Amino acid sequence: MDPYKLFVEFLFGMMGTGYFIYGKKRGHYLFLGCGVGLGLFPYFVDSMWAIVLVGAALTGLPFLIRME
Repeated sequence: MDPYKLFVEFLFGMMGTGYFIYGKKRGHYLFLGCGVGLGLFPYFVDSMWAIVLVGAALTGLPFLIRME
């Protein structure tokens, strides 16, 4: 197991937890969905660069799409 890959997976998992909690408390379903996605996608993606790209996309998505 690559320690860098493990660190990146942990980082996106923690961000996903924060997004999930924020989305649940505020009722923002986009944050909630991105939080679930950030927590689950590293189980299905094997490449380090794909994890970074998908994680960055899911992290920035709620800020690019404004739902009010």
